[in-house]
Amino acid sequence: MRDNLLMTAPAQATTAGAIFAATGTNAIGQRIPGTFSVAGGETTTSATYTGTLSGGAGSAGPGFPITTGVKALVAFHCRQSTSVSTTNVWTSVAVSGASTIAASDQWSTSMDIVSSQIFHGLTYVETGLTAGTNTFQMQYRVSGGTGTYASRRLNVVPF
Repeated sequence: MRDNLLMTAPAQATTAGAIFAATGTNAIGQRIPGTFSVAGGETTTSATYTGTLSGGAGSAGPGFPITTGVKALVAFHCRQSTSVSTTNVWTSVAVSGASTIAASDQWSTSMDIVSSQIFHGLTYVETGLTAGTNTFQMQYRVSGGTGTYASRRLNVVPF
């Protein structure tokens, strides 16, 4: 009986704030949600998705490695603007590591209002993961001009 109790979620818990997900039949794994944010405004003129922006701190991301199963709940938000009318700016998330999933317009936020900015976000379940350590990173692109991105936050809840 003692050995069975040592296999329960409370007995397996080692980190405050962790959750448990089924990793197979009659098996669970501890998962630790991750979050990271960047406040300052930075820019890109890249027409393809890039994780590194210019200006401010010239930072990448936000992004971080996290241990996942085959699914994760991904949520991100960003304040984004464009310098040229009739052009778009996009923010998406790419995954590398155990999985390789490119940033895509299919799970992105976009904005195409000149000289204005919009603050919005997106939440989705990523189902195409390979279990292991995966790095999630926000990425950005424009269709023309300069895109500015600020108040960026990425949250990942691994399953």
